[in-house]
Amino acid sequence: MNWWIMLNRSGIKFIFLICLYFTFSFVYAGELKVGKGEHFATIKSALESSSPFDTIFISPGIYKERNIVIDKPLTLTGINYPIIDGEDKHEIFTVVSDSVVIQKIKFINSGVSFIDDNAAVKLDEVNNCIISDNIFEKNFFAVYLAKSSDCKVLNNKITSEKKSEASSGNGIHLWYCKNIEIVGNYISGHRDGIYFEFVESSSINNNISEHNLRYGLHFMFSDNCSYSQNEFSYNGAGVAVMFTKNVEMTDNTFKHNWGGASYGILLKDITDSKIYKNSFYKNSSGIYIEGSNRVEIKHNSFLENGWAIRLMANSMDNVFEKNNFIGNSFDVATNSTRNYNKFKNNYWSEYSGYDLDKNGIGDVPYRPVKLYSLIVEKNRPTLVLLRSLFVGILDSAEKIFPVLTPETLIDNFPSMKKL
Repeated sequence: MNWWIMLNRSGIKFIFLICLYFTFSFVYAGELKVGKGEHFATIKSALESSSPFDTIFISPGIYKERNIVIDKPLTLTGINYPIIDGEDKHEIFTVVSDSVVIQKIKFINSGVSFIDDNAAVKLDEVNNCIISDNIFEKNFFAVYLAKSSDCKVLNNKITSEKKSEASSGNGIHLWYCKNIEIVGNYISGHRDGIYFEFVESSSINNNISEHNLRYGLHFMFSDNCSYSQNEFSYNGAGVAVMFTKNVEMTDNTFKHNWGGASYGILLKDITDSKIYKNSFYKNSSGIYIEGSNRVEIKHNSFLENGWAIRLMANSMDNVFEKNNFIGNSFDVATNSTRNYNKFKNNYWSEYSGYDLDKNGIGDVPYRPVKLYSLIVEKNRPTLVLLRSLFVGILDSAEKIFPVLTPETLIDNFPSMKKL
């Protein structure tokens, strides 16, 4: 009996010592300080002397250290935003360990490289890392995540000044990642503000992406993702979402994406997705839809765009319901006289029907496709006639005797009031 009691006591003592070890390891993790007059003069020397889960504080100053590799779980915190300069030659931070936190640091001048994709901060095959509250200026790529999961990129200011797409990388770039949160960032002046390729189950929320050379958001082969409450404006080509299924786009603002090949959103080969409660204001095309099926487009506002919707013939089974179409040059344009999509209960500012039973639904169906829009889709230079008397007569005649416009592209229950 005594030996059993002694064995139990030994086991309890062993468990107690293990718990005590881990408690001290985490609670009393070390703090290292880098800077002038501190124990460590360089970030690399502090990294070499650090232990897992230490915190490295970086004092104000300019640090010209190249290719800094973080290979253990650490927190790197800047004091008053110290500057780390890549001197237009090098990658700055390369993270190859899980559970790294990088915050309150200013990164500048990561070098242009078309082989290595140099970044200010690159996360390479890691988990549970956080990049937050940093400033990135004049970098090739700012934040680059490759084959990583469960990471967060939060509240960073990311700007660049490149003049061409060829010499510019992306602001936030994800490749083969999963469960990533991109929240509260400001991105401007890069090739693409935010870039997703082969990304799963990730979210983009409350970001501003503007004045980028190509896309504010470039989104490819990235299933089961969502983006909401973002603003995409003044980007060279707007936003592109391509080759993806089960994507949700809600409460975003797309505005002033204007040019010959600019869009609020370009949808290409998108299936089983939702576009809800977004605002499209003064874009060349609010939404351009090609090869996309079973997309629900509901409760959006299209205001003063060139084209609100450009719907190509190879897109089918899409639903447009309870949207506002106000003051657009063309509400809906298509390249075919056939239509396999559904329009229902939308508000059209150009609708001139009546509502005798006062139920809020127009008694006369509305045909949003003008004959002139079909002509323009096939021969773009005819846009010069947009406000001419001839075009007005042409469209009026088509309304009375529809011949060429899609017979089935019709809203049978147009709303009488703005939704």
